[in-house]
Amino acid sequence: MTGEQQTVTLLRFQHWPESVSLGQLGDDGRAALRLLAERPCAVADLPGSESPEVKTLLATLHADGWLVTTVCWAGRSLYTVQPLRSSPDVPATDEAVVLSRFTVLHREGDDLVVESPLATATVRVHDRAVSAVLAALVSTAAVNAVHSGLPDHLVTQLLADLRSAGLAVPADDAEDEPRLRQWRPHELWFHGRSRQGNGGYAGMGYGRTKWAKGTFDPTPARHDPYPGPAVELSRPNLDDLRHNDPPLTAVVEDRRSRRNHDDDHPITAEQLGELLYRCSGVRGAFEADGVEHLKLPYPAGGSVYELELYPVVRLASGLNPGMYHYDRHEHRLRLVREPGPEVARLLRSAALSASAERPPQVLIVLAARFGRLMYTYEELPYALVLKHVGVLYQTMYLAATAMGLAACGLGGGDAAAFTEATGLDHATESSVGEFMLGSRLEE
Repeated sequence: MTGEQQTVTLLRFQHWPESVSLGQLGDDGRAALRLLAERPCAVADLPGSESPEVKTLLATLHADGWLVTTVCWAGRSLYTVQPLRSSPDVPATDEAVVLSRFTVLHREGDDLVVESPLATATVRVHDRAVSAVLAALVSTAAVNAVHSGLPDHLVTQLLADLRSAGLAVPADDAEDEPRLRQWRPHELWFHGRSRQGNGGYAGMGYGRTKWAKGTFDPTPARHDPYPGPAVELSRPNLDDLRHNDPPLTAVVEDRRSRRNHDDDHPITAEQLGELLYRCSGVRGAFEADGVEHLKLPYPAGGSVYELELYPVVRLASGLNPGMYHYDRHEHRLRLVREPGPEVARLLRSAALSASAERPPQVLIVLAARFGRLMYTYEELPYALVLKHVGVLYQTMYLAATAMGLAACGLGGGDAAAFTEATGLDHATESSVGEFMLGSRLEE
């Protein structure tokens, strides 16, 4: 409250301050606002609940997304509407509605949470009768036939609240317009929840919160060694490369995606070792706040470097076929899997993805140890993983071009085959990118 005339301004801080001016409130308005800030209360219990001032205040708070509302009946809390941002006033109608195809339902504690990346509010369901109505919202016929045990006026209110929040849509709409049809639900969800500004982070962590500190131990910087035999790699002389490499502009302009390789003159183990070191060899390490950090040739959020490289070799001079893991700390390869169905599947999948004439001489699988990032970051770590994949792709492209090798980053790969080949838990470490490498065919 500011000034002698008691002008009231509400402030809240998420990632940036938001405010709304409520103007000059009288005694009832100020008392009602204080009570709402202190505890949940029924509208009828607010001071001056029937006064025009309090009714206007509640309407303003509701429209601007400041009120959390719980609908109750017969002593039961049915559901709660938690606003994410201001919501347009959707007039009540008799039109049939269905769940938006972007709406998801999941358990959180004892509640069923109903969310959508398009919604202006989240609904938390506390009662199974409401769940029955939600389950029926796959079609208008099912809604009409459901027997939830709730009075008709409460079912109507629930449908109106879902419609107002954007969690349900008119049945004859079905979100068919091109701007929405171009999105698959998981992609729009991923975009919305890994970016700021959608209003969904009130009271939640976002970004580099270090939320796991004190809860569990951070993932070590160094990958556990595989038991297979080690292959020592030659280490390039970086000082020589500084003087002898082609200039950056030439490398950037000459970079091309080259999908086919010269099997008569395959890539060598020395070349593979040079590229791996140039792109992902450890240059230094340090510890901060209990977390091990690394220094590598490409940038990465938090300097934790969650990406691991797995060269899958079909044909390379001086190197047996099979799947290897690159130990970037010791600059060596360790055999993960001998040639077999899983290794062949990874190579075959790469050839299909690139529309190549044959599988690559070497497929470098990029895998993420998710805990390295997820220990520190909330909401956005997987999006950050994919950014790092892109950064490392470009680093490998430029190094391969400078070395005269054929390189091609792929848009998709077989994560299940990677899991089968390595025996790893896919929630702990999984493939997130694939990069083809080999000797260049003369053009």
